[in-house]
Amino acid sequence: MANDDDDEVSAEMIVWPLERLARLIRAREHEDALNPAQWEALRYLDRANGFSNSPGALTQYLGATKGTISQTVMALERKGFITKAAREGEKRSVTLVLTPKGKSVLAKDPWKQLAGGIDDLGGKTRRRLAKGLKELLAGELKRGKLKSFGLCASCRFFREKGRSADSAGPHHCMLLNLPLSAADSQRICVEHEPG
Repeated sequence: MANDDDDEVSAEMIVWPLERLARLIRAREHEDALNPAQWEALRYLDRANGFSNSPGALTQYLGATKGTISQTVMALERKGFITKAAREGEKRSVTLVLTPKGKSVLAKDPWKQLAGGIDDLGGKTRRRLAKGLKELLAGELKRGKLKSFGLCASCRFFREKGRSADSAGPHHCMLLNLPLSAADSQRICVEHEPG
């Protein structure tokens, strides 16, 4: 008897369910007085490190226009989900920070609910799905010549325990020559280059 793993699966049989899942989730992103672009911005800011929480980095990550991001940021600020602050040591640079209300609404994120369904899959299925999606994403980023926005800990500039004596460490970003906390090492960065 043939094993499911031995069956040939066409690319369309993978793409169609991905498209349908994305559409279902996108439809639910119109809840809680938010739209899909605002949800994406909140998710990004929740994952971004302290070097990547700017309007410019958000624009690059979402692949949107500056005008679209400006409108999205203004709406999120008006709704009380984010605040703007001057970046420390830089007069003209702005950081975008989630407010407690912004963090709270992310608990209802439709994509987090999908993650609950993924948790119900078997371990082998999850591992294969994660590996395949990671490879697909890497290929699309390469084809589009886009930034990876990966985790600091997976970047070629990351040095584990490179600043262990530094109170802001223990890790080090060789590109920016700055210490990274353990939490920062698990956040996405606009300057990420795969290791």
